[in-house]
Amino acid sequence: MAQAASEELRTDVLIVGAGPSGLMLAVCLAKLGVDAIIVDGKTGPTRESRALGVQARSMEIYDQLGLVDRVLAERAPAVAVAPGSGRRVFGRIELRAAGEGVSPYTEITVFEQSRNEQLLADTLAELGRPVRWGHALERLEVEPAAPGTAASVTAASGTEASGTAAPGTAAPGTEASGTAAPVTATLSGPDGEVIVRARYCVGADGSHSPVREALGIPFEGITNAFTFYIADAADVTGLAEDAINLRFTTEHFLLAFPMGGTRMRLLGIVRDRDLDAGGTLEEANVRALVRREFGVEYGEATWFTTYRVHHRLAARFRDGPCFLVGDAAHIHSPVGAQGMNTGLQEAHNLACALADVLVGGMPDRRLDRYEAERRPVGRTLVATTDRLFANVTSESRIARLLRGRILPLIGPIWVRLLPRLVGGRVFGYLSQTRIHYRMSPRASSRRDPVVGRRLPWTGGNYGVLRSMTWQVHGYGGYAPEVRRIADSLGLEAHAFPADPYGRLDPGLVYLVRPDGFVAAAASARAVPDGPPAFREQLAG
Repeated sequence: MAQAASEELRTDVLIVGAGPSGLMLAVCLAKLGVDAIIVDGKTGPTRESRALGVQARSMEIYDQLGLVDRVLAERAPAVAVAPGSGRRVFGRIELRAAGEGVSPYTEITVFEQSRNEQLLADTLAELGRPVRWGHALERLEVEPAAPGTAASVTAASGTEASGTAAPGTAAPGTEASGTAAPVTATLSGPDGEVIVRARYCVGADGSHSPVREALGIPFEGITNAFTFYIADAADVTGLAEDAINLRFTTEHFLLAFPMGGTRMRLLGIVRDRDLDAGGTLEEANVRALVRREFGVEYGEATWFTTYRVHHRLAARFRDGPCFLVGDAAHIHSPVGAQGMNTGLQEAHNLACALADVLVGGMPDRRLDRYEAERRPVGRTLVATTDRLFANVTSESRIARLLRGRILPLIGPIWVRLLPRLVGGRVFGYLSQTRIHYRMSPRASSRRDPVVGRRLPWTGGNYGVLRSMTWQVHGYGGYAPEVRRIADSLGLEAHAFPADPYGRLDPGLVYLVRPDGFVAAAASARAVPDGPPAFREQLAG
């Protein structure tokens, strides 16, 4: 009997993995006019959700994509943090006050991973680019940049094999690793084998990423010694309903997120005394644990699981025409609700860079900025959560004394003082609005308050970012100069009133990237053909 012929496809970008990061990448690429295919071995979006919180910076991206109203319609807001010890609450730290003037989204939006995935998958279908569900990566071949025989790797094992990638012809004005399709992926689909030839491939395929393993990229780090539990509980009592609750005792901690109404996500550590005779943790044990330690009761758990926390970072985020985003690039503890948000923002960053090359005609080196900008963010995040979790879970005598005796004494004072002393800074870190990129090798080591950061929000300047284009902005004056400079560069011009918070200099004009980050600043009296710093950025 003759074997069925393989289906063969060509695309600019192949995205492997349709979790939050892969779906965000696919939606952004569709909005930016880049041809892409997204595949996943699953039959549909995730139903269980380890990730919950959507931070301010991610909400700004949803706004830029025209999707924020759909998120707001389904979300459960967390307007405060309510820390405490045992059954005692120290007070409330209001997030709205801490984020005032920073972002239009000053709360932590509880919008589960499954809802993020469904929203983005639905959006892709509306854009005519549905996910190819049920298509698992079996083999990945990448043609090297230098002439010669290609080295191919098998996705399942990461071992090398001989082979030659199919030749192709580059589109006018663009090149990818010296060939039009240096990546060849073999997929197993519901109707048989599918071959995809692509200029670029993105691994958004989770912590056990076949793409990362196929490329042989190390994924080094540690695994926390303890087991943790997650319980999605209904009819919860003993916790603040509209706040993120954080409680400690000598041996335990409880992190609880509101999920709407009286539903809460409960997360905590498992100690040996909490296990049953067989060494396992049943949901009934957790019910008894939270009642005993924190005075928390609930009706039923709609989802319950246990897991180990890993802290790992990929050695590279780019390998030739291949990239890693999300859990394929880094994994860490859920404290701070940073993981899914970091992946969403990586996807947004990479999509804009890919569009600059594939649509805007910038050279391939523009894509090097993805790793240069995003890997330091991932490295800092993994290191920070690793240290924090080590302190929270430590069984040392000092740590137990701190959790059991000292924290109950100083906690109420700390809650009153923290918002006044570092509230805005803490909000900036949690919301991921303080992220800074080095935009030029010649840039000063001193961090510029505007350049290299996402555009400061002035109350009315974010609507123009929905075009996802390079733009020239001015604030408080020199509107004709802003238009002249923009015209000389072929870019959009936007002149706004003065920044009410004084962060944007009225004597400067700003070059804003499609991802909303400020790439450069120059005098409004710049040379007629555009500031050199602007032209440097636009050259890739």
